[in-house]
Amino acid sequence: MKLNYLLLDVFTQDRLAGNPLAVVTKGDGLLDGEMQAIAREFNLSETVFIFKPQAERNTAAVRIFTPTTELPFAGHPTVGSAVVLGLQNKVTAVRIERRWG
Repeated sequence: MKLNYLLLDVFTQDRLAGNPLAVVTKGDGLLDGEMQAIAREFNLSETVFIFKPQAERNTAAVRIFTPTTELPFAGHPTVGSAVVLGLQNKVTAVRIERRWG
């Protein structure tokens, strides 16, 4: 399996500081168990998977996993996802769908 992913340091401008985050930029097609296994392999506090949104008005959908479970929301993964989406889409504002609410 090949994955496109980025490793970020959120809430800092310095390398190897802040909150580490793995962002899998193309999560479409991954099964829940595969995402959980990938998050466990990264072994960071959270790993984000980015998907195509269901609603056209949104930039992307995201799911957030720890090494042991999926989370409905977490701060630094949401911020990190927004930064990645902004850079990839060359925009200054993004709308993110979450699985829950």
